[in-house]
Amino acid sequence: MFTGIVTAIGTIRETQGGGDLRAVISCPWDPAGIAIGASIACSGTCLTVVDKGGVAGDAWFAVDISGETVARTVPGRWTVGGKLNLEPALRLGDELGGHIVTGHVDGVGEVLGVCPTGDSRRVGIAVSRELAPCLAAKGSITVDGVSLTVNEVADQPDGTCHFALNLIPHTGEVTTLGALEAGSKVNLEIDVLARYLQRMQALRG
Repeated sequence: MFTGIVTAIGTIRETQGGGDLRAVISCPWDPAGIAIGASIACSGTCLTVVDKGGVAGDAWFAVDISGETVARTVPGRWTVGGKLNLEPALRLGDELGGHIVTGHVDGVGEVLGVCPTGDSRRVGIAVSRELAPCLAAKGSITVDGVSLTVNEVADQPDGTCHFALNLIPHTGEVTTLGALEAGSKVNLEIDVLARYLQRMQALRG
């Protein structure tokens, strides 16, 4: 379980395998604080640590990424040099600063555009028909592992929807979202409550 509050940006420094990948990710943590078998959210995807090393401030950890995960996340995300938003799993007693995040990607969205709004940036994202019913203004959504608030939702004639969110300068600086531009793809996780409501509605239908 996570909160969508990113604590570091990691870099994929090595990959091995084909359909199933093993990725080695460098990060500015202390390896002593990374446990084998621990869960780490990597740009919104919950992955298990299978190896680790390095020194404090220049650590690395390895994760295995299944073919299913590769297929459901942003195309090309798991390549050498790629930047990832990192968040360790929530511990009992930790502050719930964002919202409850499972680390299970529901779909991939495409950035429609980025516009400055004061010191912040307003980002528009298009989502599929499957996810469109799960979005609501002032609701929560996880974008590449970052907990954000949906500002506006615009349903489209084809059943898809566009939604807008606001990135404050701090978020842009401490996550990979500062590099978003039109055409960028992002991992999306809908609010867990919306996921269960969608399931119940489908069964009733």
